[in-house]
Amino acid sequence: MDNYAAYQATAYSCRDRLIDKWNHTQQYHSTQDPKRVYYLSLEFLIGRTLDNALLNLGIKDKYRQALNGVGFRLEDHIGEEMDAALGNGGLGRLAACFMDSLATLDYPAWGMLILRKVLCMESVLSDFNAGYGIRYTYGIFQQKIVDGYQTEFPDYWLTFGNPWEIERLDVTYDVHFRGYVEKFTDDEGVDRYIWEAEEKVSAVAYDYPIPGFGTKNCINIRLWSSKPKREFDFASFNEGNYDKSVEEQKAAENITSVLYPNDNHMVGKVLRLKQQYFFVCATLQDVLRRFKKSARPMSEFPDQVAIQLNDTHPTLGIVELQRILVDEENLPWDEAWEIVTKTYSYTNHTVLPEALEKWSVPLVESLLPRHMLIIFDINLFFLQAVEKKFPNDRDRLRRMSVIEEGSPQHVRMANLAVIGSHSVNGVAALHSDLVKSALFADFVEFFGQEKFTNVTNGVTPRRWLHQCNPLLADLITQKLGNKDWLKDLNQLAKLKPMAEDPAFQKAWMDIKHKNKIRLAEHIKESTGITVNVDALFDVQCKRLHEYKRQFMNILGVIHRYERLKKMSKADLKNVVPHVVIFSGKSAPGYYIAKLIIKLINSVAEVINQDREISPYLQLVFIPNYNVSVAEIIIPASDISQHISTAGTEASGTSNMKFVLNGGLILGTVDGANIEIGEEVGDDNIFFFGVLTPEVEDIRHEQMYRHVAMDPALEAVVKSIEDNTYGDSIIFEPLLATLRTDYYLISRDFASYLEAMDRVDVAFKDENGWAKKSISAALSMGKFSSDRSIEEYAQRIWKAKPVSVP
Repeated sequence: MDNYAAYQATAYSCRDRLIDKWNHTQQYHSTQDPKRVYYLSLEFLIGRTLDNALLNLGIKDKYRQALNGVGFRLEDHIGEEMDAALGNGGLGRLAACFMDSLATLDYPAWGMLILRKVLCMESVLSDFNAGYGIRYTYGIFQQKIVDGYQTEFPDYWLTFGNPWEIERLDVTYDVHFRGYVEKFTDDEGVDRYIWEAEEKVSAVAYDYPIPGFGTKNCINIRLWSSKPKREFDFASFNEGNYDKSVEEQKAAENITSVLYPNDNHMVGKVLRLKQQYFFVCATLQDVLRRFKKSARPMSEFPDQVAIQLNDTHPTLGIVELQRILVDEENLPWDEAWEIVTKTYSYTNHTVLPEALEKWSVPLVESLLPRHMLIIFDINLFFLQAVEKKFPNDRDRLRRMSVIEEGSPQHVRMANLAVIGSHSVNGVAALHSDLVKSALFADFVEFFGQEKFTNVTNGVTPRRWLHQCNPLLADLITQKLGNKDWLKDLNQLAKLKPMAEDPAFQKAWMDIKHKNKIRLAEHIKESTGITVNVDALFDVQCKRLHEYKRQFMNILGVIHRYERLKKMSKADLKNVVPHVVIFSGKSAPGYYIAKLIIKLINSVAEVINQDREISPYLQLVFIPNYNVSVAEIIIPASDISQHISTAGTEASGTSNMKFVLNGGLILGTVDGANIEIGEEVGDDNIFFFGVLTPEVEDIRHEQMYRHVAMDPALEAVVKSIEDNTYGDSIIFEPLLATLRTDYYLISRDFASYLEAMDRVDVAFKDENGWAKKSISAALSMGKFSSDRSIEEYAQRIWKAKPVSVP
């Protein structure tokens, strides 16, 4: 038996234990009939499951011993598992952290248990779930670097099956597209509508168990896969039309093939919209079927069901629930709308107006004709209420309308989400303030402040410390005397006095060094580059985007390199060596972000081949960033960069993970950086850059007045234009963004370089740096996702935990 076969045997054995806990949980919850939470997210960036499941079940050591007894190493098995390709960035990872916290905190999101034991494992399982998503066949993509460029390949994560998922052929629903709408009048004189669809596919459920830590509770994520109503057209095949014989199958399966298909063309836009509706349609059928088993009147639906929208992707669920209640349940419009708005709540994840989802009206009309009619009615009734409260304010009506006028018109999904939800929250204090003061200011004035709230994001310490940094977790457990801190992260603060203890500092930094060695081994394996593990590890790993300013980081690296080139050998001996590490994926159609990756790799080629400078500066881009790669990078960082333009990052969660593992932040006063700074103290974070209230005035000044580029930045740009790092023509579109400089790289560049100098000074003081690292990590109790979930449950969902005895 090879390692992969042994991994599968281990995984199925562990899954059997999860299913037992799952069934016990559902049996108990079915007797209690509590209010259930349904978390709708187009992404769940779960990562590997085996290690996390064994740790949460408390049986990792037993499995290690058992495998050693038959000649295998558990660590080898863990390495055989492929990451579940169900997400991309922070949005999906946040959803996965929330699932872990929901399970750990005993919040109910499911109900009835099927008790009978039968041979078919699928029949053993109930169908009650905490989260809903899509089972992507190929995920987003596998990233490879070819000639310095990001190149996308399919992520074949399901090629050899997935032992953690359970296919539920007993749970399938029809999903309709296109067609036409017929209007008729019923016997009571009420106008009714029938949607006659032209396209139909089946949504098949796959269940993914999620165990809690230190509890008997086990919940699950239900993932939908699209299947054709008819897989094979035999008549077409016999006629020799082989492509047409499988056309329906291909069209259906395309819906759940890839996360975020490229929408730079109409075909991609259609597929994305299909994907979103397919998701919410199947989910609501599942939720309603479950609710109806309780025999409660439909008016009690919001008392038993809380649906959280993770960003705008599931917003069509608002329209779909209204359609079901009006067209299928025959409820009056106002009664149905009251149920809808009491059921949904919406989490906003962006302050960038251009990032808010919009769909063209002709596209929605073509694909979902009945839904477009309902959207028009929702918008009309809402604007009538706005007009009543603010008479003759036509500009206000234009701003608040769900329909954006133009050629063509567009549906503003964020406006629809706000109107159709009883609560709207941001994900960090600054972000929530911007949501209320800028993004949705008109809606705050209309609905009142109480509808808008803040729930700062968090991360699960079970994965992002206990699992990814076991040496540090063991040290913390040893000093605290137990593992209670894994369910109450505030207990870390008890160890703060030890930040001054030389022995504790040494143990802490020895663990950091071992984690750097582990990362260095991964860098060697994935890039072929050997890095200096005694250098300062300077990391920026996250999704590539202009507002996250990886561009400024690489421009800063060039500045450092050219400054080092001018130093004497004597001066070089006093330099803090840096290993600068980038990792992250760009959206396939995001040309500028992909040029940033190309520039990073072109600069790395020059620096790493410079024998005089490479002992003091190395640069690597680690390809195919995912959860498993992050679990290696994050524990090894000395400094991590979170340098978004002020007022553009909603929260960020990688910043929390880095600090929790003893890595300090170099960052702007933006997103959750602010709250992290409040907790760790000004001495343990390196802030720089302009503040949010200044941004718009600076942009105005740059647009309409001549503002000279920062001299240091100008020298860097000239070096690129002089072909120092390859053909400068390649990078011209990227350099052109500095002319308008929307993300204020020039304005922040001097402050950024000065902050980097402060980092170097601090790093030279080994004891002082150790104290900063320890103090910062032990101040992170607030940033557990457990705290976030408690706030959602108490303030928004009105749900209570139900612990299995």
